[in-house]
Amino acid sequence: LHSTLFPLSAMAPLPAPTAASAFLFHAPPRGHHHHHKPKPASSSRPTTTLCSAAPSSTPSLADQLEPLSRMLLTDKPTPAADRAQRPTPEPTWVNPSRPRPTVLSLRRQRRRPAANHPSSAPLQPLLRDLRALPEDADLAPTLHAFFPLPGSPPTSSDALLLLNYLHPSWRKTLSLLSYLRALPADAGFAVDTILFNVALKSLRAARRWDEAERLALDMLDSGVPLDNITYSTLITAARRCRQFAKAVEWFERMYSPASGVLPDEVTYSAVLDVYAQLRMKEEVLALFDRARGSGWKPDHVAFAVLAKMFGEAGDYDGIQFVFKEMREVGIKPNIFVYNALLEALGKTGKPGLARNLFEEMAAEGVEPNARTLTAVAKIYGRARWGRDALQLWDQMRERKIPADSILCNTLLSMCADVGLVAEAEQLFEEMKNPDLTDVPQPDKWSYTAMINIYGSIKDADRALQLFVEMLQSGIEANIMSYTIVIQCLGKANRIRDAVEVLEAGLERGLKPDDRLCGCLLSVVALSTGEETELVLGCLEKFNGNLVKLIRMLGDNQVGTDELKDQLKAVLNAAETEVRRPYCNCLIDICQNHGLPARRPRELFRFAQGYGLYSKLHIRKDDEWLLDLRSLSVGAAKTAFDDWMAALSERVTQGQPLPQSFNVFTGSSTHKFAQGLASAFAAHLEEAAVPFRPSESQVGSFVSSRVELVPWLQTSSSSSRVVAG
Repeated sequence: LHSTLFPLSAMAPLPAPTAASAFLFHAPPRGHHHHHKPKPASSSRPTTTLCSAAPSSTPSLADQLEPLSRMLLTDKPTPAADRAQRPTPEPTWVNPSRPRPTVLSLRRQRRRPAANHPSSAPLQPLLRDLRALPEDADLAPTLHAFFPLPGSPPTSSDALLLLNYLHPSWRKTLSLLSYLRALPADAGFAVDTILFNVALKSLRAARRWDEAERLALDMLDSGVPLDNITYSTLITAARRCRQFAKAVEWFERMYSPASGVLPDEVTYSAVLDVYAQLRMKEEVLALFDRARGSGWKPDHVAFAVLAKMFGEAGDYDGIQFVFKEMREVGIKPNIFVYNALLEALGKTGKPGLARNLFEEMAAEGVEPNARTLTAVAKIYGRARWGRDALQLWDQMRERKIPADSILCNTLLSMCADVGLVAEAEQLFEEMKNPDLTDVPQPDKWSYTAMINIYGSIKDADRALQLFVEMLQSGIEANIMSYTIVIQCLGKANRIRDAVEVLEAGLERGLKPDDRLCGCLLSVVALSTGEETELVLGCLEKFNGNLVKLIRMLGDNQVGTDELKDQLKAVLNAAETEVRRPYCNCLIDICQNHGLPARRPRELFRFAQGYGLYSKLHIRKDDEWLLDLRSLSVGAAKTAFDDWMAALSERVTQGQPLPQSFNVFTGSSTHKFAQGLASAFAAHLEEAAVPFRPSESQVGSFVSSRVELVPWLQTSSSSSRVVAG
């Protein structure tokens, strides 16, 4: 792999695989275990699994130990738990027989540039001198020379024109304001609120929050009154600088009776966005109700903020509330509101409603932009709507809608989700020939999307060829590209090629992350013999604890407590989203490499105690369901065997069971469920468990109590069903 990047043709033949698992997994030296002090229990509790005891008045052992199990893994910093959900309010009704209280509504009109204003003609020499000064220069000498005292002080109009002219330079703006404030009292010049507001807007444009707040506090100390524009500028400046707590603080100060001012439409929209950014849903709805009751008519910005907030929270009822309020107010969505609503419906899992909204948008004559099409492409990709995706593709080509890099990369990812390989290749070729089309050139995300497409169809040769082409074209591959290529090569049993890619990446400065470590774990599960040692040797360079855990799994002398401590250390060091995949791959390694038979169940029980498998079991009155879609093949088998053991124990104890049982493996379209249905069907046939494929749902296996209970009674002593 080092001639261009990877000399695949010059590789030595693979040695014969070694069958002895003891050679693959050497025991680590004793006495070197990591102990982590557990954190206090989290306020959120994992869902009780089906393996728990039957519901009764006395809490089960699993319920009693549940708070303790949550202490075993440390959590990454996460937002505070949401408060009690407040019901979404109905549209605000205002009595038409009584006049509405007026809300200050500013007429914000475009002003001509200060340098081109007719009154600025006498100031042109001064403006040229100020423009020539350095950015951090003191303007006082130049201003004193132009406005000699005491005879010719600047007028309020002159000061306002100069401040507007210096608006792009916040340092010169503050220097001019300091000069004006330092003028003697006998000069007859007073610095009023308007001049401070202009200076604050300059600081807002430059995103200088500390200086803006300092100037506002100086106004208060100097007795200069703060008007509506002052508060609005401060709040929007804090929002723009992502100082959301400060924005709320100044809004509360503005809304106090002592301020004597009312928010305008710009302030309301800005504060709604601030509350939404802080995930303060209750405050957003309360402020919206309060503002509507005071006569405020929400604008498009406010509705876009509400749609975005409800979309981030996955609150479909909240999105319906936005539609109702818009009809109540009589505002038709513009392109920004449509984009926010489409993105929100996509995040709430409502692709059908998103498609209807997109069609309504076209019927209303609103022209979609690149962001609109990006949102729709993501929705169709997640829903795996191949026909709708093709229609969107044809519409874009017919209407010659310009596409940016984000849209093109999203379309490529959508093609990967719905299996449109030919269409993706066509778009990618157009991106590589920008002279013939108006699409942007491919970047690292474009190449990664194409590599992902070839990886999804298990075409390792084309994926590796495109990866090498990307590097040769001068585009540096990201961590995702390396992960996809290595995973694709691993699934193709080209373990040495995968190791070559990884080593080449390390030489180029690649910094492996937790997802790449999880990918290498899956490669270890697929490897055999000395190839396993090659992968473990690479993995040990940047995650020694994970390799140590794998070797401990192969040592029959390692006890349960030692193994649990090492697993906890590995999981605590990993990101939250990769902890379950880690456990899946570790269970696969145990099963594929013939490690001690108890290890898969031990790992599954540990992970279940940590809350990583807390949503596998769903109980209904007449049906119990086991959802295996997020598990690997080995983990799914282990979870099913553990479930059968729990059911066998219930039968032995005479506890009630539902009428039917359902195991759902998915339809092999989920990225974690590829091939799971067929592998699980083979496991059921081997164990002779009376589950059969469902006739109404693909990837579902069903059984009845009449069929399952006799099998549980006769198989309770079988080695395949181990008592819990």
